[in-house]
Amino acid sequence: MIAVRPVRPSDETAWRALWHGYLQYYETDLPDAIYAESFARLCDPDIADYRGLIATAHGRQVGLAHLIFHRHGWKLENVVYLQDLYVAPDMRGTGAGCALIEGVYAAADAAGCPEVYWLTQHFNAPGRRLYDRVGELTPFIKYRRKTS
Repeated sequence: MIAVRPVRPSDETAWRALWHGYLQYYETDLPDAIYAESFARLCDPDIADYRGLIATAHGRQVGLAHLIFHRHGWKLENVVYLQDLYVAPDMRGTGAGCALIEGVYAAADAAGCPEVYWLTQHFNAPGRRLYDRVGELTPFIKYRRKTS
């Protein structure tokens, strides 16, 4: 059985391992200072716009989700950006990813945010199979500021 709950300070070691796995999947490496600050923000009760969820199974942390609550120029209510979603490889296909997304939806509903959205890379076929079941593909293409 998969349970989903907010990140707690006692999750730090498991959270770091999960987030490291997520970043490796996307071929990204971040300095330890970002790990430390991100985790501190997730656990800070005074920070309401950045939250984390942990999925557990059999007493073990098996997945994570990071949420950003923000204003939207086209809506009166805030919206939720699901920034990161990751499930340990040995737990994929068990419903952990779906449970995390349902947890995100529940957090959004509790905060009065009717919209939840996320991005993924085109090559994330396993994730996209889940996303096609629990979400709606939009026609948007992402651009970002050039760095050089």
